[in-house]
Amino acid sequence: MAISYLLPCSALVAVLVLLFSVGMAEGAIREYQFDVQMTNVTRLCSSKSIVTVNGQFPGPTVFAREGDLVVVRVVNHVPYNMSIHWHGIRQLRSGWADGPAYITQCPIQSGQSYVYKFTITGQRGTLWWHAHISWLRATVYGPIVILPKPGVPYPFPAPDKEVPIMFGEWWTADTEAVISQALQTGGGPNVSDAFTINGLPGPLYNCSAKDTFKLKVQPGKTYMLRIINAALNDELFFSIAGHPLTIVDVDAVYIKPITVETILITPGQTTNVLLTTKPSYPGATYYMLAAPYSTGRPGTFDNTTVAGILEYEDPASPSPAAFNKNLPVLRPTLPQINDTSFVANYTGKLRSLATAEYPADVPREVDRRFFFTVGLGTHPCAVNGTCQGPTNDTRFAASVNNVSFVLPTTALLQSHFTGRSNGVYSPNFPAAPLIPFNYTGTPPNNTKVSNGTKLVVLPYGASVELVMQGTSILGAESHPLHLHGFNFFVVGQGFGNFDPVKDPAKYNLVDPVERNTVGVPAGGWVAIRFLADNPGVWFMHCHLEVHVSWGLKMAWLVLDGDRPNEKLLPPPSDLPKC
Repeated sequence: MAISYLLPCSALVAVLVLLFSVGMAEGAIREYQFDVQMTNVTRLCSSKSIVTVNGQFPGPTVFAREGDLVVVRVVNHVPYNMSIHWHGIRQLRSGWADGPAYITQCPIQSGQSYVYKFTITGQRGTLWWHAHISWLRATVYGPIVILPKPGVPYPFPAPDKEVPIMFGEWWTADTEAVISQALQTGGGPNVSDAFTINGLPGPLYNCSAKDTFKLKVQPGKTYMLRIINAALNDELFFSIAGHPLTIVDVDAVYIKPITVETILITPGQTTNVLLTTKPSYPGATYYMLAAPYSTGRPGTFDNTTVAGILEYEDPASPSPAAFNKNLPVLRPTLPQINDTSFVANYTGKLRSLATAEYPADVPREVDRRFFFTVGLGTHPCAVNGTCQGPTNDTRFAASVNNVSFVLPTTALLQSHFTGRSNGVYSPNFPAAPLIPFNYTGTPPNNTKVSNGTKLVVLPYGASVELVMQGTSILGAESHPLHLHGFNFFVVGQGFGNFDPVKDPAKYNLVDPVERNTVGVPAGGWVAIRFLADNPGVWFMHCHLEVHVSWGLKMAWLVLDGDRPNEKLLPPPSDLPKC
């Protein structure tokens, strides 16, 4: 059965060409043009000029198959510096195309361009792309749909249609002004005014009934929803009234299917679910709701709910594909905003498929072990200054192992490749906290964090175990951490302080879920393992942009291996300059 997409005509044509090109040789070239431009958009009865790709919000979908070479020419027509990250793409040996500004490249300056080239190796599913500089990803983002190789089926019943569902956040104000003001005052940024589904806030917000995403369906069909959380600062619960969801894929990795009423998705994560419609016309429409999960930061997050509508085609209507507008709308029940128990139970159910065709290659032996604390802290105000941080003489900060990461003024990867790293970064990021404390208990009196541009250096091929421990220094909250350049296995998680003697005995080394973004539980820890098989400099950071702005980020440097296919490729000739 052919797959179709509920997408704009241009995207639909693109995917149809892709899907019917079965006769093409394996490893086709998929070329895209991204013109970064200002576009006037109206939401919540207020208009503003936003940064977009090709004038679209959300941006265009990148379609490809496993094994394809993707080529995207990005031309910057806006007054801001720009870079694009291809979130979750492994970028094997092609770190120059990964995208984070000042990590793998200098930003694309206004009036300049850069061509991103990367091969999709061993991946299929849903990923996404977004701006990776300042807060520009608030409006600069779009889906990446990776189909299996020609002739390779999904390891689950094929859906009748596939639909991208992207959650976002909308500010009536200019987001660059929002973060600029927050960094100037040292306080938290103003919260967003609405969440969005595919760029639309929906009927629960003022003046937005006409800006509602509607999923139009037929009875007795199966739809695959490719769900992406592109929100800047909020983990989200999502549910559709009267319709269970079967999860088949997370972060572009197949899992053992599980059926749930509600999913939890952190910023940066993707989840593919199968939705089977009712066998006959139900005489009702159904809300699709998303609302935040948060355990801390009272008053510092958007505590609202976004709604889309699932509508059934009315077979009794004389016109084809007609929808009755006068039906009752049923509403799902979402978990409470701070339902950490639900989150722990949900994430604990996710398991890799772990079959011969799609194995879970978990590192059984570990060469390097790391223990990272992740959480908030403070910086002092400027001399004779006042701030809006936790106290009037401090600013909010965030850190990993008490190091608040400082972006350099030139790209780390280029500094490493050219051997000019002196004064740019130091290779001595601490493998564990220099001063241990009761991480989830009574916070220490000294909440100040240090600044630095420090990297962890790994030999090629090292197997790594990393335990990320949340802290309660300024309150316990969840931190979604994203690792560039790698997938990892989530082998364990729990609440309280990690116990290095007892907790590893409970690791799942058989079929742990494989991801690129994982939530560090509020007041708890998560353990991951990965193989350092990708040479280059790879960013790891919280995917809550407010915490990234405060410094909750670091980087790994994986050295070249001995064989030619274990070495970083040379930089492209059009690599942007700082």
